[in-house]
Amino acid sequence: MCKTTAVSESNPLLRSWANQPFHLPPFQEIEPSHFKPALEAAMEAHIRDLEAIASSSSNDFDSILGAYDRAGSLYSKVGGVYGNYISSLNTPDMQEVQSAMAPILSRHRSKCYNIPGLYDKVKSMYDIREEMASKGEWTAEQVRLAERVYIAFVRMGAKLNEEEKKEYADIQAELATLQTKFMQNMLKDEETWEMVISKDDMAGCPDDLVAAAKQAAIDRGHEEDDAHVITLGRSLVEPFLTYSTRRDLRKKAFEAWTSRGELSEERDNLSIATKILRLRKRQADLMGHSTFANFQCEDTMAQTPENVMKLSMDVWERAKAAANKERAMMESFLTEKGEKLEGGILPHDWRFYAEQVRQANYNFDESELKPYLSLESVTNAVFDVSNKLYGLKYVKRDDIKAYHKDVNVYEVRRAKKDSSEDELVAIFLHDNYARANKSSGAWMSEYRTQKKNLIAGTDPIESVPIVSNNNNFAKGSGATLLSFDDGTTLFHEMGHGHHGMLSDATYEYLASTSVLKDFVELPSQLMEHWLEEPEVLKKHAKHYKTGETVPDDL
Repeated sequence: MCKTTAVSESNPLLRSWANQPFHLPPFQEIEPSHFKPALEAAMEAHIRDLEAIASSSSNDFDSILGAYDRAGSLYSKVGGVYGNYISSLNTPDMQEVQSAMAPILSRHRSKCYNIPGLYDKVKSMYDIREEMASKGEWTAEQVRLAERVYIAFVRMGAKLNEEEKKEYADIQAELATLQTKFMQNMLKDEETWEMVISKDDMAGCPDDLVAAAKQAAIDRGHEEDDAHVITLGRSLVEPFLTYSTRRDLRKKAFEAWTSRGELSEERDNLSIATKILRLRKRQADLMGHSTFANFQCEDTMAQTPENVMKLSMDVWERAKAAANKERAMMESFLTEKGEKLEGGILPHDWRFYAEQVRQANYNFDESELKPYLSLESVTNAVFDVSNKLYGLKYVKRDDIKAYHKDVNVYEVRRAKKDSSEDELVAIFLHDNYARANKSSGAWMSEYRTQKKNLIAGTDPIESVPIVSNNNNFAKGSGATLLSFDDGTTLFHEMGHGHHGMLSDATYEYLASTSVLKDFVELPSQLMEHWLEEPEVLKKHAKHYKTGETVPDDL
């Protein structure tokens, strides 16, 4: 038995997943040690695919761009799991793999764009795109593929001379290493920083926040009866800043939260950022741009940094006016109460006094709304809206185990046209809770992207996307209660999820969220507003204990 075959049979990332439900990754078998050999094998296979295109005597669309789109199927398969693990399950062992592989993966990416003869073939397709479209021989999607692949080659340095190509690849590899270190420093600060306090220290905080802080203490190994913990997870620190009456503790939490990546001398993100900026300036120089901003904006809807700044400053002036108005209201509130704050209203005071003004002026306390927004209720709401908008049904599969016990797996189905039967649209993984070794924030990702341009003989299930939505809600000891902002975030990410699940592209290169960066937020921005609709709230905002519908006045 050859070495490559032995590695393939022993490594779950390289074996066939045909025996897994829907060809999902074999999550229960995957270990960090599997990724390096799997990625190495996948990179080798990817290069062979691309070299075959470059050396082929065939010069039609499918032999060049169709084959380019199909190339690297193993790399996509392994890389899909790898990319999700370094975001959602980035254990210390996984971080070691990530640090080692970051420059290697970057150099592989550079190599893919510099295979002799490949750029010439891509350019030949780009040059005839308009002619082929005018003859009716190419679809608009084929024209788009020719344009996007060509632009990618140019932006990766295909037009540079050999010496410049080497420097560009070196820059990309160094950037990959620095950016990985930057993110790992952030993650380490979020994992390790904690503010251990007592229940009395949580004066002013609603019961659900106290319960979440107690659960965080348990999760972090604090067994003392009165131990409560505030971490740098947004679902804990933001409500603490909003409700805690302890100004000293608010200051401590705020300063740590806004200094992630700077909390230890061992993790100096400032120096890393400086190096990144210098490398980006050289990257822009090589590509013929005066600044990295010009280079970055070239392939966006905005086109130029000037357009970006025009929009940003327009928003800034309006936001500043609103903030000044809000500050005046808070200062007036303090004057009426006879309170004086040393230094005036500081950043760690803002959320607290904004909430106090809201309660005083509008008789609205957001903590009164949270019992009606349990994670279960909001999830039911987003699935219901998804069904009404797009006809999607979510069938929970408790029998399918993901990479963590808190991740739920769903079949996403919808009715077939002109049929009483339904069909599988996607597999959906919902990973909602904050935990150690998970990046902060919220995001949508994919293990498998929708496509129709399959390699001959491939099981059609490989065209069905596997979409994952990640959130970072503080897990409650009982029901997990969300703020309205948290609920909006869950709806927002489902907008990205829809983008992946409802993709109907021929070519994987153009599928799902593979759109211009300043367009990708449109589906999510639209989706998030559905939580505000009275019809949605009246149907789904039910008290987690009593089942009572949220009152009209609230």
